[in-house]
Amino acid sequence: MSILGKVLKYVVLAIGLFITLGPFYWMLVGATNSSGALLSVPPNLIPGDQLAENFRNLLDNIDIFQALLNSTIITVTFTVVAGLFSAAAGYAFAKYKFKGRNTLFAMLLVSMMIPYQALIIPQFELFANLGILNTYSAIILPQLAYPFAIFLMRQSMKSIPDSLLESARIDGCGEYRIFFQISLPMMLPAIGAVAIFLFTHQWNNFLWPLVAIVTEDMYTLPIVLSILAGQDNLDYGQLMLAASISVLPIFIMFLFLQRYFIAGIASGAVKE
Repeated sequence: MSILGKVLKYVVLAIGLFITLGPFYWMLVGATNSSGALLSVPPNLIPGDQLAENFRNLLDNIDIFQALLNSTIITVTFTVVAGLFSAAAGYAFAKYKFKGRNTLFAMLLVSMMIPYQALIIPQFELFANLGILNTYSAIILPQLAYPFAIFLMRQSMKSIPDSLLESARIDGCGEYRIFFQISLPMMLPAIGAVAIFLFTHQWNNFLWPLVAIVTEDMYTLPIVLSILAGQDNLDYGQLMLAASISVLPIFIMFLFLQRYFIAGIASGAVKE
């Protein structure tokens, strides 16, 4: 590659890096400045000294710690349980031959095309009749069988040699032991990728919690962020600080699982 080509490559990468990280930097700068500094012309791009003041004002307006606790409990529980369900369903679709398998999998794919908004009313009536609205269960249960996660796990499970599983059965391993001790350890990259998708989806989930949650003590972070953004006297410093707190767990999650992410996506690209 010529010197000009290398320069152009790095210029394009630098522009992409700026476009990607620029909003996050602006959010962090905003968390340390007042609204006046954020709205100044030209804009202030240097961190300020208003972080403590913004934090005190934020605590006066909303219970950010309770919302953080609610989101953490809901998201972690959902990620673990839905991840296990997705792995089990993907394993069944990939390795077991049963009547109607292809039809059921096709129905699963079709369900991904249904707008979630179309399910809100019947889902609300179902949970109201069950009497579990305004609970953690009401937020966690509806999407435990997450179609995309099942699809990704099924594609990844197809890469496990059938001969390996048959050898385990010949050696006397039961199906549960084959699944938990042989299949799952081999699928760690795919599980990591699925965990990131599930965690991000539930952490940012807004519409269904807004419908299913009634009392303030059950609010999640997306709901309290919408409350802050909807105030008449909008304080951008508080809003940026709350947004920074909301984004931090996703960064941490991706930091720990990033080495599995690309490998997991690649492992799902298995030819039929």
